[in-house]
Amino acid sequence: MPENLLAPGAVLALWTLIMLIWVAATRFPAMAKAGIDVKAAPPGGRGADLEAVLPPLTNWKSHNYTHLLEQPTLFYAIIVFLHLSGGSTDLTRGLAWTYVALRIVHSLWQATVNRVPVRFAIFALATFCLFALAVLAVIATLG
Repeated sequence: MPENLLAPGAVLALWTLIMLIWVAATRFPAMAKAGIDVKAAPPGGRGADLEAVLPPLTNWKSHNYTHLLEQPTLFYAIIVFLHLSGGSTDLTRGLAWTYVALRIVHSLWQATVNRVPVRFAIFALATFCLFALAVLAVIATLG
């Protein structure tokens, strides 16, 4: 495991961009199949407007991309707090890598199978890691 606590954040940022590419690679063909001409789209259109038009399997990737821009923003801040306050330990690095691995598994599950009970369990485990990291960040920054 790399000793740099920022490495898991870099990996998760890259994964988020990979999900964006997956969104585009599936959404544009699905839009073409649905007869949607992007050039003729009215001004101000958003991806959410496609929810009722595109198949769920296509939308799931977009939903996950959105999720990767929500809770992980806390993760990025927390690992920076830990890094700057000397809180990079085997425990925090392990929790950070576990968080990233779980978010990637969550992405793959949500984008392909998307059964909610399993997705929620993966999310809950990742959230537990994030909570532990936040507590350790508070301890590191106050200590």
